[in-house]
Amino acid sequence: MKSTTIKTAMIALFASFFIMGCEDNHAEEAGERIDEAVTDVQNKVEDACEEVKEGVNAKETNC
Repeated sequence: MKSTTIKTAMIALFASFFIMGCEDNHAEEAGERIDEAVTDVQNKVEDACEEVKEGVNAKETNC
C-alpha cells in the first residue's frame, strides 16, 4: 500500500509542475486529465488488492 501512496504522490508532484507550465486555458484541461489518471491508478490498485484477497480466500474481499 505504501507504493501506491508514493506513486500517487509522485503523480501529484509532476502534475503540479506540469500545471505551472501551462497557459491558463490549458490548466483546467490538464487538471482533469491528471484527476482521471489518479483515479485510474487508484482503481487498478483496488482491483489488484481484491484479486489478491480472493486468491488467498479471504473472508472480506473489499479493499
